Amino acid sequence: MTSAQALTRMIMAGQGREPADLVIKNVDMLDVITGKITRTDIAIVDDRIVGTHATYDGKTETDGTGRFAVPGFIDTHLHIESSLVTPFEFDRCVLPHGVTSAICDPHEIANVLGAEGIRYFLDCAERTIMDVRVNLSSCVPATAFETSGAALELGDLEPFREHPKVIGLAEMMNFPGVLNADPGIIAKLAAFQGSHIDGHAPLLLGTALNGYLAAAIRTDHEATSAAEAREKLAKGMAILIREGSVSKDLRALAEVLDENTSSFVALCTDDRNPLDIAEEGHLDSSIRRLIAMGRPLHHVYRAASHSAARIFGLTDRGLLAPGWRADIALLDSLEECRVSDVVTAGRLVVPELFAARAPVAPVGLASMKAKPVRADDFIVPARPDRNQTPVIAVKPGLILTFRDSAPLAVGDKGTLPDLAADVLKVAVIERHGRNGNIGRGFVRGFGLQRGAIASSVGHDSHNITVIGASDADMAAAVNRLIELGGGFAVADNGTITAELALPLAGLMSLDPFETVARDLHVLRDAAYGLGCVLPEPFLQVAFLALPVIPHLKMTDRGLFDVDKFDFVD
Repeated sequence: MTSAQALTRMIMAGQGREPADLVIKNVDMLDVITGKITRTDIAIVDDRIVGTHATYDGKTETDGTGRFAVPGFIDTHLHIESSLVTPFEFDRCVLPHGVTSAICDPHEIANVLGAEGIRYFLDCAERTIMDVRVNLSSCVPATAFETSGAALELGDLEPFREHPKVIGLAEMMNFPGVLNADPGIIAKLAAFQGSHIDGHAPLLLGTALNGYLAAAIRTDHEATSAAEAREKLAKGMAILIREGSVSKDLRALAEVLDENTSSFVALCTDDRNPLDIAEEGHLDSSIRRLIAMGRPLHHVYRAASHSAARIFGLTDRGLLAPGWRADIALLDSLEECRVSDVVTAGRLVVPELFAARAPVAPVGLASMKAKPVRADDFIVPARPDRNQTPVIAVKPGLILTFRDSAPLAVGDKGTLPDLAADVLKVAVIERHGRNGNIGRGFVRGFGLQRGAIASSVGHDSHNITVIGASDADMAAAVNRLIELGGGFAVADNGTITAELALPLAGLMSLDPFETVARDLHVLRDAAYGLGCVLPEPFLQVAFLALPVIPHLKMTDRGLFDVDKFDFVD
C-alpha cells in the first residue's frame, strides 16, 4: 500500500517541484492506445510513473536518446516449470527480455506435489523482481485417465485465494467435466464466480462453446486456427496468442490481431525453455514476428501490455502515463523489438537486483518413486487386427496429435516398431509410487532410427514418457531418469549420450538458466544424432501424455482417445 508520505512525493515530483527517484531522459515514448510517439522524459517515484510529456530532474537519470519506451510486456499464460528452471532463474532469464509481469499456473508442480507446490510458487513470487502472479490450478489431476502425484479439490485451493499474488482460477482444462456438470468442477467454478477464470478449450465450438462460456470462463490460449479464434472472440472470449517451444500458434492466429480486436487479444508462451529463449527471445520474439507479418505496430504492443493487463484485472499497469506502475521496456528498435534496458516497479534491472533476493528452499527433491524397468516391460502385445495398429501422429509445432494406424509386424517380443515407416514405441511409466502402471503404444513423427528419448516432464501428471526404436535403450533412458530424480535422457546402444537432471519435483533444474540452455543444446544434438526430425524433441515427448488435448494420447493407463474421452480398445 502506498503511504501518505510516498503519495505526497509522487504528487510533488509529478509537478517538477522536487526531483523524481528515476528519470528516463529524452526517450521516444509509444502510446499504445493512439500509436503516437512523443519525445519526452519519464519521471518515476518508487514504483510509479509520475510524469511524462515534460522535462524532469531525477536523483538517478538514464539516457533514452535514440531509444523507444513501451509498457513492460505481460506473459498472460505460462507454466514456469516448463522453462525447466526455478521461478528465480526464470525471473533472471526472462525479465531482461522486457517481460515485467508473468501470470503462471503452477499445475505442473501441483500435479506432483499438490498444495506444497503451489505454496512454493507463491513464496517465490513474493521475492522475484518481475511481478509473478498465480492462477490457482483448477484441474489436478487433469483427468481421471492418468495417475497423478496429487489431487486438489476446492478445499485445497481456498487457503490461497486471498494471497496478494493470486488472480483467480487457472485454465479449466477439463471441458468435458464442465459441459457434463461434474460436481467437483462445478464446485470450483461456482466458488470463483466474480473472479478471473482462465479457459482451455481446444477445438471447442458451437453450442458446446456456449455452454463452456456460460460458466464465466473468459480466456483461451488453445485456439490453433484463425476461424476458431474468431468464433471465440465473437462470443466474448479473449484470445491469448501462444508461441512456445512446442505450441506455435502465432502464424495461424496473427491475422486476428488488428485495430478492431487488439483490446481483446494478448500474448503468451505457455511452455518455453531457456534454449529457445536464448536463441529466439521470449515475448519480444512474438512481438517482432507479428510486426514483421504486417500486424499494426502499436496494436501489437497494446496486446502485449495494456490489453493483457485489462483482461486479467491488473488495473495498475499497461500504459506509460502518470499514476501507472513503472514497468517499462526500453528498445533500440520498435519494429524489431530489441530490448536494451528494463524498468520494473520503478527499478532499473541490473544484476544486483537478482542477487539481493531472499532464497526459497527447493521442494520435491524425493518425488521420483518409479522402480527400475527392464527391456521386456516395453513389449506391446499383438492386436487382433495387426494391420490397423493405432499410432499417435505428431506434427512439429503442435501439441495436437492425430490418429494414424500402421500394419506392424509381430515377433517373439510382441508388436514391433517400423523404423522405415517412422513408427516408434512410446510408453508412459507411472512415477509417483502409486501403482507402477506402464502404458504402451506407438508414435509417428519423430524420425528416430535408433536409440531412445525419455522425459519426466510429461504433461500434466508428469509420469515418465519414453519413445524409442529399441526396448533396451528405452529401459536405459528411463532408468537413468530414475537415478537422476527426474529430467531428460538420450540413450544410444545402451549408453546414455546426453542428460539433464531436473530434481525439483522431477520438473526443474537447480542450476542457472545458462547451464540448462547449454545442456539442452547437447540433448537436442544427441536426439538429432538418432535421426530425430522435430525441432524441439523433448517438450514434444512431454506432450504425448496430455489427455486433454486432441486427438490421441498415451497415459500410464493406456492409449487414450481424447475425442471420445475414453481409452482405445
